[in-house]
Amino acid sequence: MSDRLLVLVRHGQSEWNLKNLFTGWKDPDLTELGVKEAVQAGRKLKELGLSFDVAFTSALTRAQHTLDLALKEMGQTNIPVTKNLALNERDYGDLSGLNKDDARAKWGEEQVLIWRRSYDVPPPGGESLKDTLARTLPYFVQEILPCVLRGERTLVAAHGNSLRALIMVLEKLTPEQILKRELATGTPVIYRLNADATVASVVDTAK
Repeated sequence: MSDRLLVLVRHGQSEWNLKNLFTGWKDPDLTELGVKEAVQAGRKLKELGLSFDVAFTSALTRAQHTLDLALKEMGQTNIPVTKNLALNERDYGDLSGLNKDDARAKWGEEQVLIWRRSYDVPPPGGESLKDTLARTLPYFVQEILPCVLRGERTLVAAHGNSLRALIMVLEKLTPEQILKRELATGTPVIYRLNADATVASVVDTAK
């Protein structure tokens, strides 16, 4: 039995991250910096002596591109990759594509902050973090976790909010705690799980 390895990595900087736009399910690609971050993520994992048997990513280009670049850097482009919209970023609804400053001007700073940072208040036409968890967690439990528990070393490249939803469950965080948890772009978080799916150890390579 392998050591039940699960690595989560948020995509590198996207074109809309750079422009300060709400992205959600919109599909911009990586910036030049984002490409470098993805390559660096692969290099970091390789330096740590990690390799993978399977990988999962979202239906969005920025996450898929990050995964491709990281696997190429590790020399592991031949492993099976599963793409699923269950791992997509939180849907920002009517905010998608808007500059964050313009959104504050339209709805007020306090309201936009509530939409961005509350656990269960969705923006108009979009998802809250709670909604994102309800979408992401069943897929994780049914498709990703069984791979890890079988000893298949598993890499997941996805998005800030879909990954925070998983981290909330893995680390048993409260809604208040997960709201304070930031995930840096292109930075792997490395978990090793016990046989009962609890976390044996976690290393956030940003720290």
